[in-house]
Amino acid sequence: MTTMDQKAFDTVLSMAQKLLIMNSTSAGNAITPAMIETQLDMLATIMPAQFAVIDREALVEELIRRASQSVGSNATLKDGGDHIDWLNAERKKDWHYWRRYSEYMETKIPWKALDALDGATDEVLSQLEDPKREGAWDRRGLVVGHVQSGKTGNYTGLICKAADAGYKIIIVLAGLHNNLRAQTQIRLDEGFLGFATLANVENLPPVGVGLIDTDHSMQPNYATNRSENGDFNKKQASSLGVSPEQRPWLFVVKKNKTVLERLLFWIRNRAANWTDPETGRKIVTNLPLLVIDDEADHGSVDTGENVVDEFGAPDEEHNPTVINRLIRSILHHFARKAYVGYTATPFANIFIHDKGTTTEHGPDLFPASFITSLAAPSNYIGPGRVFGSSSALPEELPLVRALAEADYAPWMPQKHKNGYRPTWKSEARIPDSMEEAVRSFLLACAVRKLRGQGAKHASMLIHVSRFTSVQGEVVRQVEDYVRTLKGRFTRGIDLAETEALMRSDYENRFLPGMERIRAQLIPDEQLADFTWEQLREVLPDIISDVKVREINGTAKDALDYVENETTGLKVIAVGGDKLARGLTLEGLCTSYFLRTARMYDTLMQMGRWFGYRDGYLDVCRLYTTHEMIEWFGHIADAAEELRQEFDNMVAAGATPKQFGLRVRSHSVLTVTSRSKMRNARPMHLTFSGDLLQTIVFQPRRQDMQANYAAGEMLLQAMGPALHPEDQQFIPPGGTNWKGHFWRDVSAENVTGFLRAYRTHGASFRVVSPLVADFIDEMNKDGELTNWTVALIGGGEDEHTIAGLTVNKLKRSAVQSEPADRYSIKTLISPRDQAIDLTEAEWLASLDLTRRTWRGDKDRDQDATPPDEPRGTAIRKVLGFGDTERDVAPRRERGLLMLYLLEPKFSKITELEAGPPVLAWAISFPGSPSERRVSNADYMANSVLWGAMNDWVD
Repeated sequence: MTTMDQKAFDTVLSMAQKLLIMNSTSAGNAITPAMIETQLDMLATIMPAQFAVIDREALVEELIRRASQSVGSNATLKDGGDHIDWLNAERKKDWHYWRRYSEYMETKIPWKALDALDGATDEVLSQLEDPKREGAWDRRGLVVGHVQSGKTGNYTGLICKAADAGYKIIIVLAGLHNNLRAQTQIRLDEGFLGFATLANVENLPPVGVGLIDTDHSMQPNYATNRSENGDFNKKQASSLGVSPEQRPWLFVVKKNKTVLERLLFWIRNRAANWTDPETGRKIVTNLPLLVIDDEADHGSVDTGENVVDEFGAPDEEHNPTVINRLIRSILHHFARKAYVGYTATPFANIFIHDKGTTTEHGPDLFPASFITSLAAPSNYIGPGRVFGSSSALPEELPLVRALAEADYAPWMPQKHKNGYRPTWKSEARIPDSMEEAVRSFLLACAVRKLRGQGAKHASMLIHVSRFTSVQGEVVRQVEDYVRTLKGRFTRGIDLAETEALMRSDYENRFLPGMERIRAQLIPDEQLADFTWEQLREVLPDIISDVKVREINGTAKDALDYVENETTGLKVIAVGGDKLARGLTLEGLCTSYFLRTARMYDTLMQMGRWFGYRDGYLDVCRLYTTHEMIEWFGHIADAAEELRQEFDNMVAAGATPKQFGLRVRSHSVLTVTSRSKMRNARPMHLTFSGDLLQTIVFQPRRQDMQANYAAGEMLLQAMGPALHPEDQQFIPPGGTNWKGHFWRDVSAENVTGFLRAYRTHGASFRVVSPLVADFIDEMNKDGELTNWTVALIGGGEDEHTIAGLTVNKLKRSAVQSEPADRYSIKTLISPRDQAIDLTEAEWLASLDLTRRTWRGDKDRDQDATPPDEPRGTAIRKVLGFGDTERDVAPRRERGLLMLYLLEPKFSKITELEAGPPVLAWAISFPGSPSERRVSNADYMANSVLWGAMNDWVD
């Protein structure tokens, strides 16, 4: 499609969209394919020239796709101290920057997403102060999005509205490297400035919003540009002058010591208009400031950890403690200021380090004013959809191809030194598994070309080492392989074997995979399939267009996409940690990912694989190790748990400070901190309001026998059992579980069982004796003294324990080699936590579940709220009651659930012949108690505390 054709397509799309929204709103009906056809027929009569050059079928598909999307609802925790409500329709009347940005985004995102963007940016802006408010004020907040879900689009909208409202200085802190800074500058050129900030050019060409709005009198000012050296420089620091009556100023800067010191110098010497007579601090009183901190948990948080470069030398430019201090100082020099951090990791350690105020640097960046959690649109593909819910297995995940160690380790061992030269079968070439991944990428490009997406960008990501020298060698080996394929397909040299291999790849592996992905992940999307012959025809051109690039942190990484806007760049990007977080690889189809450096960073790197894949999700593939899949599962579950906790606190009207305190001692942080901290420190934990479940078991039969015996002893000690029909309340659908249960069991019985039970050293949160210590601690206040215990069955095969018959559960193993553990993804069923609730508790929990339901597809929430209560809501109601429904809290009551797992699913020979694997879960009621237990005594015996960071070379 030429640029002119694309323009015609966008124009018709925009018009059709407006008409459809108008008609569907006035008629009160949903948009249907028939309605779309009618509108297009009408438009075709008045826009014949445009319709002559566009593909009408593609237009219909795009409109249907947009009409079928939905966006869940956002949630905000706020603290209204010293805040005056100000944002109303009157204030928004003549807004200029937002109007043109909204028009620009019309062709880029579905209208429901645009409405959601408007609502979300209003929500955040209303939490900031009115820039026209006199006197000193300070608002600090955080926006939590999903990974790669469009944060830049969100804060660009916020910047437009803030500029409309009267904020004069807008500073965007964008990443640690030039490539991410340049990419952010380019996006803001398009969405806010309206012209391309080229270096040393007299007349800057209009782009993005500048093509919609030709009025130059309103153009914002800029202090940085999109070139490699476009960051804030010495010359500007010494000469740039800004006055209040001018249009807003935009600064897009790196989080880098030198750059931020320069900016601070400029503020003190060129912008400040008043000196505090007491402290001598120079202050800007006449220019309201907005600071946007992109990837706020990266580089801005004062972790007190040493940051090193790839050679292990201290990296002062990116020392978080220094960066944190400089950002705070910049804010401290303005009387009227707002700071908004954007992040996709809800456990950003921003909650953990609340270092308080210093006179020189002002308060910490803790988001004391508000935290907003954004819902993702329904077409967003995030960890939940890629890695499945916790119960999905690697072989059931259609997008993921799990690599066995033998597929990559001989070529690239986990531990290798700088300067290592990878070889496969004694040759300097890529392993077979990576050759397959490259072929997958070529097939993906071919299918996209046949679908009419040939002019769109397509990328493949290879992330296998953090050393630049090793990446250079990988680039050479990948280039060799691509060159070989190119020679065969364009010149026909030795073609027969390669052609047969690619045909078999496509027909036996790739095409069936495409069908599975569509069936499981996007059942509503209609995407075309093609025969091998059709693909074969376009492959030579595709292979000729593919470029292999090393991503090394320069602005060129981002610019290449812009320069190839009309033809589409086909690129295989090889990079390590410089594949800076947040740098978007446009049209990412295929990834080949091994773990490098620290687990947490690697996981976040891998996060770039999420995002929007409209029209080509079925050709995407992720090649990675079993271990990464398992870890991503843990991190995704941890993130979801914190989001649920957040939703509950929003429903209760809590403040960010209260949420921060809750998160700081949340046991889920044992998962994230262990992957984040080099030198893990003991934590003071509470399990109140948590669900704990054993998902990692010892591989030795004697341990399993000891655990079985501990369970048997508990069951014998509790006396006669009750049955599901004896519960206090039977839900409307009837009893939905099989097994036995006991009421009023003493805490001693439960802690005795926990102390006899042997948990695996790799189990982060679930350390049996630590959980017992916690129960003892809570007993001091009369909490967790009275237990309900249930023995829960599932599956077909029966087993008798302590004279009670129960069905064994089937839980498939997900561990990778070596078999030092039996790991499962999840143990309990969602409804198990509702066992033996009273009717009032059950109904109050269902009500809370529905009130906190966000309809966010990536969180496994459909548009319609559930008709059974979810566990988080049950734990909240038992801990805090529900005054409106007259439900009192029952913090004395804990729930212990026991299960027997069928050992033949463990993939461990020694266990398969032994007794069932006894597993347990505990649902703890919430509690306002300040009591905590320290895990210091249990850290040493946990294999992983040490192992987690042996991986750092």
